[in-house]
Amino acid sequence: MGSSHDDADLRAAQSNLLLDAAAVMRRRYVRGNDGGTSPNAAEALANVLEGVARAEPALHQIDRDEAIALAHRLVDDDHPELSRMWPA
Repeated sequence: MGSSHDDADLRAAQSNLLLDAAAVMRRRYVRGNDGGTSPNAAEALANVLEGVARAEPALHQIDRDEAIALAHRLVDDDHPELSRMWPA
């Protein structure tokens, strides 16, 4: 079983990934580089990713694992629209 230091490192890495994904979301989608996602929806999702990264209490109902999976897809550009969190 991992130590609390390892757990803290993992949590920090996940938070950094979520913040990176929010930045990617803004660069790719808020600026209109994707025809299927509105800039407002993209900005809203970027804000949610940042909130999950910072463990904001208002977002406790968001599935952190799903947010991390979406973050991986955004950063890897691997069909992020397949995520349940993707704006409709």
